[in-house]
Amino acid sequence: MGKANRVRYSRWDGTQVGFDLDATSIFEEITDDLLYHGDLNSALRRAMQSGFKDRNGEQVKGLREMLEELRRKRREALEQHDLGGVYDDIARELREVVETEREAIDEMAREARESGDERRQELTEQVAAERHASLDLLSPDLAGMVRDLENHDFTSSEAREQFEELVEKLREQLMQQYVDQMAGAVEDMSPEDMARMKDMFAELNQMLEQRQRGEEPDFDGFMERYGDFFPENPRDLDELLEVMAQRMAAAQAMLNSMTPEQRAQLQALSDQLLEDMDLRWQIDQLGQNLQGMFPDLGWNRRYDFSGQDPLDMSSATQMLQELGDIDQLENLLRGATSPGALAEVDLDRARELLGDDAARSLEQMAELARQLEEAGLIENKEGRLELTPRGIRRIGQNALDDLFAKLAHDKMGQHQITRLGVGHERDFSTKPYEFGDAFNLDIGATVRNAIRRGGTGTPVRLTPDDFEVERTEQLVRSSTVLMLDLSLSMPMRDNFLPAKKVAMALHSLITSQFPRDYMGIVGFSEVARELKAEQLPEVSWDFVYGTNMQHAFQISRRLLSRQTGTKQIIMITDGEPTAHISGSGEVYFNYPPVRETVDATLREVVRCTKDGIRINTFMLDPTPHLQDFISKISELNKGRAFFTTPETLGDYVLVDFIEQKRQLLRGRRAG
Repeated sequence: MGKANRVRYSRWDGTQVGFDLDATSIFEEITDDLLYHGDLNSALRRAMQSGFKDRNGEQVKGLREMLEELRRKRREALEQHDLGGVYDDIARELREVVETEREAIDEMAREARESGDERRQELTEQVAAERHASLDLLSPDLAGMVRDLENHDFTSSEAREQFEELVEKLREQLMQQYVDQMAGAVEDMSPEDMARMKDMFAELNQMLEQRQRGEEPDFDGFMERYGDFFPENPRDLDELLEVMAQRMAAAQAMLNSMTPEQRAQLQALSDQLLEDMDLRWQIDQLGQNLQGMFPDLGWNRRYDFSGQDPLDMSSATQMLQELGDIDQLENLLRGATSPGALAEVDLDRARELLGDDAARSLEQMAELARQLEEAGLIENKEGRLELTPRGIRRIGQNALDDLFAKLAHDKMGQHQITRLGVGHERDFSTKPYEFGDAFNLDIGATVRNAIRRGGTGTPVRLTPDDFEVERTEQLVRSSTVLMLDLSLSMPMRDNFLPAKKVAMALHSLITSQFPRDYMGIVGFSEVARELKAEQLPEVSWDFVYGTNMQHAFQISRRLLSRQTGTKQIIMITDGEPTAHISGSGEVYFNYPPVRETVDATLREVVRCTKDGIRINTFMLDPTPHLQDFISKISELNKGRAFFTTPETLGDYVLVDFIEQKRQLLRGRRAG
């Protein structure tokens, strides 16, 4: 596509329209995806693929929908028109190869499902999805399809053998001469026109040689002499060369797509045009240069026309150009790995192919990263987008807002949620100042006391008896460690996203409402590890077996030993303890759990209890064995156990945390 209409940016002056996205709405859209997969760049890519709503509630089209529309337009054009199918039999056999391979992939996945091995099933389904995706993304032209299949990891040996037998046959039939785009004008050309065309090609090759020598060609003079050959009106030599490359690539695609009879007829016409050997040499030279400069224009592509409507030379040329634009836009959209890559889209051509809504969506998506960077939510580090501290806080707030939005007053009986005023030390009342009080002077109450004592008039004279200070509550500090299960069962049972969202929300709640409190985070699977708050958005589950609660309790107890105030551990899990650290420091794993692992875990519970640490457990999908084990923890520790679901986990954790905080505050007041 030409460069003349690519996306260009300018400072907003208040008159432009179309700014329907903002950083907050974008972050709301990607929060769940980011929390689940733990990758900002992947979350943005998936948002681009599936689309999203802007702040006005309007749907921004996703790339997947646009790609399907492009494929539909290509399919309709090929099914409507007749240009001849040069390699119908080879195309059919290639499709048979693909179908044989798909059947083998499905059979492999079926065998894994029937094996009963969940690990094998997961890995096999991942491989099967990747190989199906490889087949889905095969290029529509035969040469591209062969190239893609050469890089495909075959599951079926039969399909691979079929493909290898076809390769040599296809290579032989794809060796065709290209024909230049000017062939359609041959019948109307005079000898003078032919000579002028030859001069035009000669000057083009001369300008390329000058460019290679580092000289500046006379582009303006060239356009004065030959501008009528280029209705696209290119602005510089680069655009002119791209125009020529697109023409020659489209002409080559047309030649590739014709039947032998049609190709022979066009070749005869081309021979009539190129009987001047100097002209043939100039065009051959230009074609070689342009293929080297623009290798990605699809010089080997072909199309299988299967319709009934015949195309004349002019219509065929226009049709092949449009199909080439569809291919190029499809490749650009399919290869866009970040919003910035969409800035290369020719919006005018995209509007012609896909409509106004799609062009507007592409323009909006191209600005995604820029808006997030300007809002201070992400930053570009060596070409990779990463969350800033502000972005991490925003995601936590989004998670907290989402969970609070699901809570209604008294939803869980005695629990009533009030977000404002919880946990602050100010009491919003005053008292006469006494020696030793913090001198938090209430100016209004103090002045009123002075006026009440001395009467109205100025100046108002203050005495120590007039001083009124704000009452304050005695600070109640809590220290919490959240133990988050990262074992493989969490995503397999759809428990991971709710649990991680609760972790982000709880961190946001504590840091915003209870800034003097401490919150630590420990993730555990086969082993446990401390997680920093800035790591939490990108934390994902571990591809290992094992639920090592013992190690997690050890780390949590160590973290809390450095803290003051009331101490608690909040554990979110969906499995029994199946791993522990042995006396030699090695990890021991066994499923189902063995007595050695259970005892080692309970010993850590006893140590936590002796240190005054309460353990509150939130169980997802609890089995009878897990319930029995958690009951033992509660019996030893006097903590509480909650049997919950992914849908209600956030309700339980947040409501319980706030309720316990209130009880601590009420206890201090009563004391």
